[in-house]
Amino acid sequence: MKLKYCFVLVLGFLSMLIAKAQEGLPIYADYLTDNYYLIHPSMAGAANCAKVRLTARQQWFGHEDAPKLLTLSMNGRIGDSPSAIGGILYTDKNGYHSQSGAYVTYAHHIMFSRSELDLNQLSFGLSVGFIQYKLDETSFPQDGYDILISGNVESKTNLNMDFGFSYNYLDFYLHGTVKNMLKNSGVNNDIEITSNLRRYLFSAGYVFGAYGSDWTYEPSLMYQYKEGTKESSIDINAKAYKQMEFGSIWGGLSYRQSLDGAQYLTNSGAINSQKLQNITPILGVNYNQFMVAYTYTYQTNSVVFTNGGFHQITLGYNFNCKREKYDCNCPSVN
Repeated sequence: MKLKYCFVLVLGFLSMLIAKAQEGLPIYADYLTDNYYLIHPSMAGAANCAKVRLTARQQWFGHEDAPKLLTLSMNGRIGDSPSAIGGILYTDKNGYHSQSGAYVTYAHHIMFSRSELDLNQLSFGLSVGFIQYKLDETSFPQDGYDILISGNVESKTNLNMDFGFSYNYLDFYLHGTVKNMLKNSGVNNDIEITSNLRRYLFSAGYVFGAYGSDWTYEPSLMYQYKEGTKESSIDINAKAYKQMEFGSIWGGLSYRQSLDGAQYLTNSGAINSQKLQNITPILGVNYNQFMVAYTYTYQTNSVVFTNGGFHQITLGYNFNCKREKYDCNCPSVN
């Protein structure tokens, strides 16, 4: 009986993961690898340099049809103007479900300080893109098993939009974004909750370090709320940076805690609840204009498909940098 209840709980978490295959661009800890534009459109062109970032994520390493995610993003200012543009391409596969998306972004930055050396900037960004959802039913049982199974590859393409703001003041930053603003039914338009993929994100952090020290430290938080399913979670992050002659090395930890959980029965008949809990160590190196980072996520829940096997690599390149950097401890924009 205990094995039965554990199996039911695992199926519940798997169904949550399958639903994520059609919720737009998934949000993991990759934004912490100098990639805030990936989740906040207002960060397009907010930095001192234009940026290219490539990420590859593999979950449940070694298991067939495990979730995989690839993203490619680029953003930068339009000349010396306060306007910026960006673009994101991604593909996300999760078992029989998959999605591919392309977004273009326009952002505008308002500088309140007299000089760009002192950072006091309010930014707004709007991303518009297309998402193509696919459901591969070619290997599903047929011959009257279920009249809803076509035996084909079902696909549908939807338009959606993200809108957000960012405020960077010296060593402090604050971001807020509404993702998937439009109704978006995907290929499961008979399921009510998948028609509302709207998600609210809020990030805040501060970077500090002793005067003249090569070390800086960055605690931060990120809260997200899914309107359709009323799920929410919070990320608690801590990073440290060491300046080197060639650039910098940095690392940190991210802890994600779901504020909602799944209930299950124990062998004794008691009702327990389990919430998603992830710990993600991060390690990165900036070498001149290049960046490489690695993250590994460990799921601490007691009843899971597998605890580990969540690997992600980020490669980056900065170009078209301004001659003078901002006078602040602000690695995401410097």
